[in-house]
Amino acid sequence: MPTAIAVTSADLVLPPTDPQTPPAAVLPDPGVRPLDASLADVQLLLDRYGHLIVVCPGHVPPATARRLHSVRSLLESDRIAIVRTALPPLGAAVLVRQLRQLSACDFSPGVLASAARLLAHYVYAGAVLGSVARLDHVPVGLTSHVKGWLPGAQFAVLAGPAPQLVRLGSGDSDQLAGPEFTTDLVLARGQLQTEWPTTALAPRWRVRAVQEATLPESSPGWWGTGKLVEFAAYLPDLPVLYQLVASVRRETCHWCRMELIGDRCGFCGAPLAGAAPAQPAASAPG
Repeated sequence: MPTAIAVTSADLVLPPTDPQTPPAAVLPDPGVRPLDASLADVQLLLDRYGHLIVVCPGHVPPATARRLHSVRSLLESDRIAIVRTALPPLGAAVLVRQLRQLSACDFSPGVLASAARLLAHYVYAGAVLGSVARLDHVPVGLTSHVKGWLPGAQFAVLAGPAPQLVRLGSGDSDQLAGPEFTTDLVLARGQLQTEWPTTALAPRWRVRAVQEATLPESSPGWWGTGKLVEFAAYLPDLPVLYQLVASVRRETCHWCRMELIGDRCGFCGAPLAGAAPAQPAASAPG
């Protein structure tokens, strides 16, 4: 039985890449769902699947994060993992879909939950923006900040794995660092009219295929403007994802006894005893 994957909003659920990709459960916003109903929702998922992994992006409202921790505490359950990620909205949705794919494999719930941190290093999440004047999540130099107020200015911004910002048309647009492995690209269009992700970025990054998705509702707030086209390059093939996770040494959490990979338990958050922080691999296998 696959581990259940849940999300805090419906826009984190991308269409599956294959018929075997399990769906994700959407936990309603605490503003429209009372606590007792949320408890019943989560208990139903636990009864059906045994373990639950909730992906909670860093940009969700504090009330949503508090509700998740309250539910886990009231249920007194060690079978609920709350996975936080700093990826922007579309990148977080890609991560959720990868976890959904892997949940159908033979990984234990602990390995699956701790794999989220590893997988995030292989999601190249960014956007083309019409302004960076209100961009808070990626470092912006003073010059770029000033130019962000100029009419017609466009910027290519990479939020992860490493932040980067270039102004398009300035001669350095080809310097946006990309993956060194085969990827697919998903993009979501806001109010900005540009084909740069498909005509310039995709060829340079040697993208295999491009898909379009609906722009997440939280994207304009995350990027500081509605004039954007958000994109994310990612590992699309399940065998490669499986190899990536399976190649990492497995440990047992000294606190909750769940299996884990990396340096921190995905369920209780305890660090691996006596281990140095794990470093992401330089390139994906395969």
